[in-house]
Amino acid sequence: MAAPDDRARVLSDLNVSRETSAVLDIYVQQLRRWQSVKNLVGPATLAEVWTRHIADSFQLLDLAPEAETWLDLGSGAGIPGLVLAIAGRERPGFRVDLVESNARKCAFLTETARLTKAPARVHNARIESVVAEHRGVAVVCARALAPLHQLLAWTEPLLTTGTTGLFPKGREVEVELTEAAREWRFTYELVPSRTESEARLVRVTALSRVDP
Repeated sequence: MAAPDDRARVLSDLNVSRETSAVLDIYVQQLRRWQSVKNLVGPATLAEVWTRHIADSFQLLDLAPEAETWLDLGSGAGIPGLVLAIAGRERPGFRVDLVESNARKCAFLTETARLTKAPARVHNARIESVVAEHRGVAVVCARALAPLHQLLAWTEPLLTTGTTGLFPKGREVEVELTEAAREWRFTYELVPSRTESEARLVRVTALSRVDP
């Protein structure tokens, strides 16, 4: 069970409407319900689900406050994509496309998007096929999906044409940046995470391949 003080603290910090708070409660209830069927998140994180997953997702909005179209790769439990869709449900034109290859996780995403009335579309497909259809999207994001060099490879068609990439990373971020630099030239900013002291958000705004 999520700790009550965790919920109260996060909602106070986020300063969202009462309606959005209620919709986030629906998301958390769904996450807990489906967790017993499909291991959507680390079981230990459920006690602090509001900090570890809700607040962690919301902080991406501050890095692209004007963005209306988002593409979330490897959505899994809807973190950050479905949470972002809930956060933006009161904004006209806001939309998040969720990409997930696992059919059972897609069932969770589809049902939860329906219950929350979040502006989200679920794609039960491989990343490469969906990326090719979403040029012009404002932001592409992915959490706990793959090393940075692989994320850049998947999102090259977007990041080379004006899309911003937002990729939450953990303590090995510097190692991933060094590895990625062998294949890619990219303009990026490292933003400290507000929910985990050793985590960073990698904000990529330009990308090209390293000359062979």
